[in-house]
Amino acid sequence: MQNNNLCTLIMAGGRGTRFWPKSTEEKPKQFLNLLGEKTMLQLTVERSLEITPIERIFIVTGENYKNIVKEQLPNLPEKNIIIEPTGRNTAPCILLAALYIKQIYENANIVVLPSDHMIKDVKSFTTVIRKANNYIRNENENSIITIGITPTRPETGYGYIKYGEKRYKEIVKVESFVEKPNIEKAKQYLKEGKYLWNAGMFIFNVNYMLKELQTNYKHSYDILSKLPQITDNNYETELKKKYKECEAISIDYAIMEKSKNIYVIPSELGWDDIGTWKCLERYIEQDNNGNVAIGNTYTEDAKNNIIYAENKKIILLGVEDLFCIDSNGVLIIGKKDKLAEAHNYKNIV
Repeated sequence: MQNNNLCTLIMAGGRGTRFWPKSTEEKPKQFLNLLGEKTMLQLTVERSLEITPIERIFIVTGENYKNIVKEQLPNLPEKNIIIEPTGRNTAPCILLAALYIKQIYENANIVVLPSDHMIKDVKSFTTVIRKANNYIRNENENSIITIGITPTRPETGYGYIKYGEKRYKEIVKVESFVEKPNIEKAKQYLKEGKYLWNAGMFIFNVNYMLKELQTNYKHSYDILSKLPQITDNNYETELKKKYKECEAISIDYAIMEKSKNIYVIPSELGWDDIGTWKCLERYIEQDNNGNVAIGNTYTEDAKNNIIYAENKKIILLGVEDLFCIDSNGVLIIGKKDKLAEAHNYKNIV
């Protein structure tokens, strides 16, 4: 059942550098089909349709990606593609989108979703979003609800949410947001049981979020709130001029860590960031020697390797713990513990 006051905002402007060389600036990972036939963006929209109709789904992205969005989402109204003139982090992105959506749906609740995450349990996802939306609708409009993921391992690649005792059924007051920890702290968080992964998904009433942005992100709010109406012929021209003056900062720093009314719903959604090539080991079936192999590959006496063959046949003999990625005219090979650094070398090709 869809919620008639709810809009979905999908952030699809990221560059997906950690999936280089498959993910490029011209076509980053949200537009790629990394785990099946559909792209990450298409999968995000597909599950969003369980909670909002297509006319209430908005995509915020860069000018360079507008045509890709139209191609991958042919049923999406073109006016629902919000163009961010340049990447300035998530705070100006959400401010821009909130001002835009408010002109169409004046008192909407908005659920913000990344475009490139995986959620296996769509039924639980829709249940959690409805709970959050109902909480805000029932005289709790001055609240921001974030979705926290119950950790399954000591993960150093995610930020965390620490929650307190004050709760309304499953909705719990956030105590603090915590930066990505080292492995010792990540193990401690897992043991304590009071920490959740910050999945970057949250829900708010558009008017309350704009008040918070006006208070805590004032300079940028003053800039964008004075733009012409989105139907005005000068809107895009003025936006391009003014947007670069906005402070480049994350929504966590600008609002979430300052607002006094942040709540979290602890959730188990089969969620994953799909942030790096290494995460394929969690979702692609491995052979008897622990190799993850995609494409035209052959292994002999090779163990625990990640192999992605897009154009060439890749043969690995007697090696272990390597990654070997062939995509977009680049072949990069290294030890798996260096995989997160691979994108640092994209400028030499």
